[in-house]
Amino acid sequence: MELNSNNGDYVKVDAIDAQILRILQNDVTVSVNDIAEQVGLSTTPCWRRIQKLEASGVIQKRVALLNAEAMGLGTTAFVQVKAAKHDDKWLKAFAKHASSFDEVVEFYRMSGEYDYMLKVVVQDLKAFDRFYKNLVSGVDLSDVTSSFAMEQIKYTTVLPVH
Repeated sequence: MELNSNNGDYVKVDAIDAQILRILQNDVTVSVNDIAEQVGLSTTPCWRRIQKLEASGVIQKRVALLNAEAMGLGTTAFVQVKAAKHDDKWLKAFAKHASSFDEVVEFYRMSGEYDYMLKVVVQDLKAFDRFYKNLVSGVDLSDVTSSFAMEQIKYTTVLPVH
């Protein structure tokens, strides 16, 4: 793989880098010593590779993943939005408005019938209703539809690294 997400150019990622990325995606708390041992390097070259992957933007940040249900956020909705307008001013205003909600955990501009899709995580339907009213009151929209996840079959933040 060769992508530098900082500027769109590709970064060369060899087999050892790929191993390091797989390890870190599964557990960012693994020590550099343990990673180095698993990939067959000494600590310093392993640490340099990790720093290079961070500097190039391949590793964007290190985070803790929370369990939504354990946090009392058991309802996931996918909200699809049709734009009322397609001019730059409206698009920027909608992006700013929708991004301002903590409940929106993912937000995409789409091809197809709907222009945008938001993944929304809330406590329950009552909380979703409050979110929905705030979303539609802030910006002129053409159409909005929501679907609720009945069961999460697969969830991962691990990207395929080859």
